[in-house]
Amino acid sequence: MTTACLRTHAWPYPRWIAHRGAGKLAPENTLAAFRTGAAHGYRMFECDVKLSLDGVPFLLHDATLQRTTNANDALDPDLSDVAGEHPWGTLVLLDAGSWHSRAFAGEPLPTFEAIARYCLHNHYFLNIEIKPTQGTELETGRAVATHAARLWQGAPVPPLLTSFDVPALEGALQARPELPRGLLLETLSPGWLETAVRLGCVAVVCDHVLWDSASVTQAKTAGLRTLSYTVNDEAAAQRLLDLQTDGIITDRVDLFAPAS
Repeated sequence: MTTACLRTHAWPYPRWIAHRGAGKLAPENTLAAFRTGAAHGYRMFECDVKLSLDGVPFLLHDATLQRTTNANDALDPDLSDVAGEHPWGTLVLLDAGSWHSRAFAGEPLPTFEAIARYCLHNHYFLNIEIKPTQGTELETGRAVATHAARLWQGAPVPPLLTSFDVPALEGALQARPELPRGLLLETLSPGWLETAVRLGCVAVVCDHVLWDSASVTQAKTAGLRTLSYTVNDEAAAQRLLDLQTDGIITDRVDLFAPAS
């Protein structure tokens, strides 16, 4: 299903999307998190993908390694803490689970390919946030889109590629224009709708408080779907359901039943 098809056909993605795999119940952006989210009934996941120094796409949210790995203990203190400045051979040895809890000690950083194959094997859907290291925005967008197109070749529903970074989305558009894209926004600043349209996006994904009847109407009139992050309480979720938005990204996989 291409970008053009998504504009004219029914939206193929589930409304409920597990943030970084399982929100906060497991170490974010790890295979353990995806398995935890799936155990709670989720069929669509959001994750963050960036490139290692030698071009391997892998999952990590932050620019640096400090918060969600044991890099402070495992790496030479004179080395950079920036994740994208290390080769994959170094990154794969890090512990990305102990920071969360002892139960996940030793959980590694996963490659994008490993997560993709897990989702494809289980018929899960994926929202890939492109998270480039500073200075690699265009390159990362191109690489993630190229890998996604290869991995999902022949699959009925491709992943949704999103980013706050316009050059990253431009790179994805240049490399694989047929893949669906979404513009991530923290504010609805002037020109937000025009930017999404220029990038050939199928969706806008923004802080849930920004959606109201006017902004939803604007997006839908332009042919764009409306998704929200990060929705963790029932009142906020109900407001978005009442507005008939299309996707809700949540940490609370233990609170919201994804079929609801």
